[in-house]
Amino acid sequence: MTRDAERLRILKMIEAGQITAEQGLELLRALQEAEGSPSSAGRWLRIRVIDVATGRPRMHVNVPLRLLDLGLRIGGRMAPEIAGLDLQKWLEQLRASGSGKLVEVLDEEEGERVEITVE
Repeated sequence: MTRDAERLRILKMIEAGQITAEQGLELLRALQEAEGSPSSAGRWLRIRVIDVATGRPRMHVNVPLRLLDLGLRIGGRMAPEIAGLDLQKWLEQLRASGSGKLVEVLDEEEGERVEITVE
């Protein structure tokens, strides 16, 4: 996704009421910081949901690691079930790890495979 498309997506989330204007501004600032940081290039959290029967992707999400902490803070407000997790500790471990597959889950009932990797 291009930087302009990412900016537009953030603005549409504000317009739809999914995030506040302040949260959108934080995302836009973090996106701008990520653009200027050579260390962020290539460090992505990738989430893929794949249809087991066809092998075709159902969903594919790429999140720059530099934006992940902000996304988790915003997500934590929207998803109370993760409120008790120590997200900072989880993020530190994620950043310290190298590239590779973190999780692969096969849901035979739904016919989906979920893969989470850092690249």
